[in-house]
Amino acid sequence: MKKSPALTLLGGISPEEFFAEYWQKKPLLIRQAIPGFKALFSPEELFEMAGQDDVESRLICFFNQHWEMKNGPIDKIPVKEKKDWTLLVQGVNLHQAKADELLRQFRFAPDARLDDLMISYAREGGGVGPHFDSYDVFLLQAHGQRRWQISAQKDLSLIEGMPLKILRSFKSEQEFILEPGDMLYLPPHYAHDGVALGECMTYSIGFRSPSYQELGESFLQFMADTIELPGRYADPDLQMSKAPAELSEVMLDKVAGELAKITFSKEDMAIFLGEYLTEPKASVFFESPEKPLSPKKFSQAALKYGVSLSLKTQMLYQGKHVFINGESFSAGKVDKPALTKLANQRSLSADDIASASDDVLEAFCIWYEDGWLELAKK
Repeated sequence: MKKSPALTLLGGISPEEFFAEYWQKKPLLIRQAIPGFKALFSPEELFEMAGQDDVESRLICFFNQHWEMKNGPIDKIPVKEKKDWTLLVQGVNLHQAKADELLRQFRFAPDARLDDLMISYAREGGGVGPHFDSYDVFLLQAHGQRRWQISAQKDLSLIEGMPLKILRSFKSEQEFILEPGDMLYLPPHYAHDGVALGECMTYSIGFRSPSYQELGESFLQFMADTIELPGRYADPDLQMSKAPAELSEVMLDKVAGELAKITFSKEDMAIFLGEYLTEPKASVFFESPEKPLSPKKFSQAALKYGVSLSLKTQMLYQGKHVFINGESFSAGKVDKPALTKLANQRSLSADDIASASDDVLEAFCIWYEDGWLELAKK
């Protein structure tokens, strides 16, 4: 019986076991998580990506005992002979189908938590210093070797005045050398330091973990569009003030009472969270087709070839609500199956399209024109 991809990826344990024993609890070293894995991109291809305006990248150097960081686009890479430098290319899955395919192997966790695939290229001694992440991460070795030192230390204080978040006092508790295909899972706030042993590429599969502060601020902005508080402040029983500059208790209580009427439902929260989690990052831009097909020709082509979501598109659903790239709408019973299947599979076959309603086909055409959805390859 053939093992499922998740079983191999997790070293023979099931996703259920992984979540119960390791997720956000302790590290897991997986030797040959992807047996015989080879880097998906050459260094030159990575350097080319780093030079693009729409790709997030950073160049980190540790020259003469001094840390430096430059944000992309990176138009000049240090000479290969120079040591102690690292190039980070973020969100490679948004631009390259091969990277997206690798990222999707980690969908044993929900899309609402899966973030992106970052590629780190480093020369001998390159790294980003001892640090911790606020999110779960899988570190997949793609090329060369990297030595990882990790620690469950509670002291996570940082060195002040640095361009990077580097731990002030890092004390290694475990050490591993990863070869291509090996992978290390680390829970949030687990201290680690990775150093390249020669030319090295590491793929980081990161998970989304917004702070409650960020969620709270965004939710209040979201609710501002739906709040309804009729009436205007009035005080027909106002009395002469002996201290005109004092804010009265009566006014405070009255305003507080009215604002306390603001409530939100679970549905409000679902719509907010769906829109928030599918909102494209600031660096993401969609490209419309140069010569878009007419709605009629699009429908004909979709019925013949099927459709797939753009690599940059995020799509979720909850109950009757469907969320795509920061927008939401309610789907009827007839339309829901095709839309949820598209969200889960990220593509629909020609047969799937044949059973879709006219309303769904119309929505697909609009998404196609906006660059959110593409016709499947012929």
